[in-house]
Order: sequence, then C-alpha cells, then structure tokens
Amino acid sequence: MVNETLARRYATAVYSLAREADDVDAVGNDLAVIASAFDAAPEAKEFFVAPIIEKRVKERVLTDTFGSRVSELALHAVLLLVRKRREMLLSALVSEYRKLQRAARGEEGLTITSARTLPPDELRTLVERLERIYGKKFEISQVVDPRTIGGVRVLVGDRLIDGTVAGRLESLSRALFAPS
Repeated sequence: MVNETLARRYATAVYSLAREADDVDAVGNDLAVIASAFDAAPEAKEFFVAPIIEKRVKERVLTDTFGSRVSELALHAVLLLVRKRREMLLSALVSEYRKLQRAARGEEGLTITSARTLPPDELRTLVERLERIYGKKFEISQVVDPRTIGGVRVLVGDRLIDGTVAGRLESLSRALFAPS
C-alpha cells in the first residue's frame, strides 16, 4: 500500500516549486508522462522500483531518458524519489499533484460510473446539477462498468452516491440477511 500522506507531502512541495516557477501545468503533465511511461512498460517499472539496482544507475537512466523531454523540476522530483528509495510513490505523487491543481482551479474530481457510456447531453445535465448542488466545478472522468446493471454511481471527492441497480440489490440483500 502506497503511503498517500507521504505522496501528498512530496506533491505539495513539487507543486509549490512549480507555482513559484509559474509552471504548474507543465510540471504536472511531465510527471504524468514519466509515470505513464513506467506504467506502459512493465520491465521499465520493475527496473524503476527494484531495490537491488543502484540509485546512480537509475538516476543516469532517468536523466538520459527524460532529461531533455521533461521540465527540470519534474525530473528532479523523480530523481529525489530515487535518492530516497521511494520510487513506489510516483503514481500517488502524480495523483496528489492533480488534486492540488484541481483545488487551485476550484474544481474537484468527479467519477461517474454507469453500465454504458452516457450520452453527452445526459452527462452534461447530471454534471450541471451536481455543480449547482455542491457549488463547485468538476473534473469529470466517466467509467463504464457493466456490473452496475443500470443507473449511475457518482464519486465526488470521497463521497459516494450509489444510484445503481447493483447497489440497490446489494443494499436489499444486506437488509434481508442482516442478523436480527
């Protein structure tokens, strides 16, 4: 399990430096590019997180691979993770950095899960209604999960609104089989 608190500390420090350099979006995108490169290549990820590989070797490979392609701040943030042997925090750091970006824009993450892709007008109507209710703007991600059977599950930050058929069946099952 990745320590989110520690990842948040790193993300906050990197975000603060990026804000001072007026380069918040570029640093966030570069961190995401580095993380996705490791996620896309399992061998590269194994290399990156392997504790038996010397820090200097990892630093040299990272610098050679990303040095001219990403911002200096993003590269140094990843190199710091290597130096501290906290490579596993990279994905969580990117996630926490994105949260800081959304918060600075007055937005919050919104995940909508449904059995099928919602038509654009339905999605827009749902999001507009949630924006009025919560008084916030949202960064939307839509997930298709056929197991929901029907309806939608909305995750706003850490709040879950389950309006799916599967969720209702689960609730009914718990009510029927709960010890009395």
